[in-house]
Amino acid sequence: MDPQPLRPPELLRQPAAAIERLQDERLRRMLALCARGHPFYRQRWVDGGVDVAAIQGVADLERLPLTSKQDLMAAPEAFRLQLAELPLYERTLWEVIYTTGSTGDPTPVYNTTHDYHAYLFQSRRAAEISGIRETDVIANLFPLTQAPMGAFLRSATNAYAAGASICAALPGAQHGSFDVHRPLDYAVHTVEVHRATVLWGVPSFVRRLLLRALERKADFSSVRMCAITGEPSTPSLREELRRCLRELRAAGTQVFDRYGSTELGAFAQCREEGDWHNPAPEIQYHEVVDPRTGRRLADGERGALAVTHLDRRGTVLVRFLVGDVVSIERTPCPACGRTGDRVVGPVVRGNDLVKVKGMLVNPAALLAALAGLDGVDEFQVVVQPENAADPHSMDEMVVRLACAPAAREALAQEVVARSVAAVQVRPRVEFVEAAAIYDPGRQTKAARFVDRRVTGT
Repeated sequence: MDPQPLRPPELLRQPAAAIERLQDERLRRMLALCARGHPFYRQRWVDGGVDVAAIQGVADLERLPLTSKQDLMAAPEAFRLQLAELPLYERTLWEVIYTTGSTGDPTPVYNTTHDYHAYLFQSRRAAEISGIRETDVIANLFPLTQAPMGAFLRSATNAYAAGASICAALPGAQHGSFDVHRPLDYAVHTVEVHRATVLWGVPSFVRRLLLRALERKADFSSVRMCAITGEPSTPSLREELRRCLRELRAAGTQVFDRYGSTELGAFAQCREEGDWHNPAPEIQYHEVVDPRTGRRLADGERGALAVTHLDRRGTVLVRFLVGDVVSIERTPCPACGRTGDRVVGPVVRGNDLVKVKGMLVNPAALLAALAGLDGVDEFQVVVQPENAADPHSMDEMVVRLACAPAAREALAQEVVARSVAAVQVRPRVEFVEAAAIYDPGRQTKAARFVDRRVTGT
C-alpha cells in the first residue's frame, strides 16, 4: 500500500534519517514502475546492464546513469509512464505543460491527475514556508505564451493550494487572432482594481510594472510581497523591487525569490535571501553530482543539481540534470528549523561561461554588477563581432542602456567601471530606448545577455 504523505509540519520537522527512509520506500516503488512501463529507462537500463531491482534506496542512486535535458528533448514521449493497470487517476492526462530548451520548439511535460494533485500538495507546503496566506490576492503577471508554460498555468494552482484568490494581467507577445493579450497599463490597473497583495511574475516584468506604477502614481498600497521566478535575479535587482515598493507606500516589501523549474516545481524560502527548501521531499529527491561521471558530491559541495521523481505517473525523470550549479544542505535550517534538503545558492547555469576578448566571462557576475544602477530604466549586455562583415573580426562587448539623457555621461562611466571590476572586460556603452531592450507587449521576458556570435541576431 502506498504510504500516505505526512502533512506539514510533521515531515519537515522529522530527522533526516526518517525522511530518507520514506524516500527509499518511494524510490523502490517508482523504479519498479519504470522498469515495467517507462520506455526510455527500460531501454537505458538494459543497454547499461543495470539491475534496477538492486537499487534499495537513494544511497544507491549513483549506480544509475544521469539523464540530460537533451535526452528529454529528443524523445519526450519516451519519458511517459505507460501502465494500463494503474488506477484511472494515475494514468489520466490532466495537463501538458512545456519547458523551454535549446531547440526551437518547447518540450512537453505530461501530468496525470495524480501528478496535478501532487503539485497542489507541494504548492501548499511552499505557501506555508513562504508565508502565502488564504487572505492573499495574487496578481498573475506571467505572460500568455504560445505554448502553455508552467509559470502561467501553475500560478492558479498555487493560489488554489493556498486558498488564495487570483487575477491575471495577460501580458506577453501578441499572437493569434483573438486579441486577448493586454498592455502594461492593464497590469497596473489589475493590481489596483483587485487590491492585489502578491505580485507573481518574472523579475524583469515585475520591475517594469513597479516603475510604471510609480510613473502613474498608482495605488499599490495593498501589495505586501513580490513572488518572482522564471529568470535569474540578483540581490541588487531584488533591492530595486523593494525600493519601488517603498516609494509606492506598499503594505510590505518582501521579495520571495522562488527557485524551480517545470521538472522540479517550486522551492520556497522561509526568509528573504535565504536558502530554498524542498517543500515535499517525499515527492522528489535531489543530489549534487559531477556531471561528467555521475558521482554524487558531498552536501555543501557545489556541482550539478540532479532530480529524481519519487512519486510521478506522467513524465518521470531519474537523475535528471536540471542545468544549474548549486550546493545542497540537509541539516536543520538555521532560520526556521525545518529539515529536508535545501538548495544553496548562488545558482549558476552550468553553460553560462563565455569567452570574450580572450577572457572567460561569467554573465551572471556581470549582470549582478550592473543590476540596480540608479537611473537605469533598462539594460542589456551584447557580445558581438566588432565588424559584422569581417568573419575574423575581434569581439566587442556592448552595454545598451535606457536612461534619461542628463544621466548618460555619469552612467556610462559607472557601467565601464563596474564591468571591468566584475569581468575584466571594458565595454562600449550604447544608449537606446527602453522598448528596444524589453517591450512587455512583445517579449516574454527581458534578454539581459545576448551573444550575437551564437544567435546571429
